Amino acid sequence: MSYVDRCINKLSEALKPVSEELDADAAVGLLLKIVDQDIRVLFVKRVENQADPWSGQMALPGGKRYAKDKNLHQTVIRETLEEANINLLDSSRFLGVMEALRSSRRPQMRILPFVVLLEHDQSIKLNEKELKGFVWISLKELVKNKATAKFSFGNFPAYIVENNVIWGLTYQIIEKLVQALESRQRMAY
Repeated sequence: MSYVDRCINKLSEALKPVSEELDADAAVGLLLKIVDQDIRVLFVKRVENQADPWSGQMALPGGKRYAKDKNLHQTVIRETLEEANINLLDSSRFLGVMEALRSSRRPQMRILPFVVLLEHDQSIKLNEKELKGFVWISLKELVKNKATAKFSFGNFPAYIVENNVIWGLTYQIIEKLVQALESRQRMAY
């Protein structure tokens, strides 16, 4: 079994199972793919929009649960398809969910990250009303480029890879993913 396969298995063990009843108001997809024995994560760049609390930021595809969504699993499938044209029902494996997090910008909102392995490439077509770019970044690159982002409103821990600054809630989600992988690897020894 390869290093990447072991990481995916360990990650699956560390995550909670995808279930019908999860206490959150929104869902994001932490989409992974394997390239050259490395795990890459999909990040999207949100358009500038004053009504969006995450305007212009690097993020994960996702959004609020609608009343028509039977559960948060349906929410992440719908949002990922709407935002990036990625069908999570096609050649994808849901590895599990992480702990729901609260957004500091909207503390009443709980966001549930779903970790999904894309087993085949899918063509990404962004919803230009919501997103203006995307990038796949390897977990190794993220870990190597942990830094502090300086903004006019303060300094925050971030991953800075080229011109991509990943901070805030997205940073917290990736940190928890990295910690889960590291703790599982330590337990294996």
